[in-house]
Amino acid sequence: MKGEPATLTPDMLLTAYATGIFPMAESRSDPEIFWVDPRYRGVFPLTRFHVSRSLARRMRRADYRVTTDTAFPAVVQGCADREETWINDTIYELYEALFDSGHAHSLEVWTNEGELIGGVYGVSLGAAFFGESMFSRATDASKIALAYLVDRLRVGDFQLFDTQFLTPHLASLGAIEIPRAEYRDQLADALRRSANFDLQGQVPPAQDVIQRMTQTS
Repeated sequence: MKGEPATLTPDMLLTAYATGIFPMAESRSDPEIFWVDPRYRGVFPLTRFHVSRSLARRMRRADYRVTTDTAFPAVVQGCADREETWINDTIYELYEALFDSGHAHSLEVWTNEGELIGGVYGVSLGAAFFGESMFSRATDASKIALAYLVDRLRVGDFQLFDTQFLTPHLASLGAIEIPRAEYRDQLADALRRSANFDLQGQVPPAQDVIQRMTQTS
C-alpha cells in the first residue's frame, strides 16, 4: 500500500510501529512510501547473540571505539550509501525527526583516528527496539555494532529486538524468524513495559560485553 510522502508524520510512523508495520521506499529516488507487514518476522532473542571466537578476538582489539547517539545522520547516510537502498529523502527526514524527539537511536563504531566505520540505527517504543539498518566499512564493524547494541538493549531492559527480516548474516549471529501472530504478541507485551536506551551514554568495555553474551548464549 503506497501513500503520499507529505501525509506521513513522525507520530503516524510511531503508530505504525506500534501496530506491527514499518515503511520502505522502492528506491532512493522513489518519493513514495509503502507499508510492510511480513508474514514471518526477524527478531533477535536478546539472550542468544552468538559471539564467535573470531568476533571475540576482534572485539578485544583496541583499534576502535563505540558511541551512541553521536552521529545519527551519518549512520543513516552510511546505511543508504549502497547501490540499492529503500531509504529515500522522506524516510531520512522522518527518522531524523524521531531522533530529535528521542524515539530513534544510533550506535556508532569508529577508528581511534575518528573515522566512522560502522553503525546501526533503529526506533524504540516501550521496551521494543526496531532495528532499521546497519552498515560496515571495515571487517566485522557491523558485527561489533550489533554486539554492543544487543548488550545495551539487554542492560536497558528491552524485551524485543525486531530485525524486520531474517538474513543469513543475522541468523549466523543468533537471529530467528517467528510468525506474524507471535511477533504481535511479543510486541504488545513489550509496548506495555518501559526500557532505557540512553544509560547516560555509558559504553562498557568489550570484555564485559563478551562475558555477558557468552554467559547466556
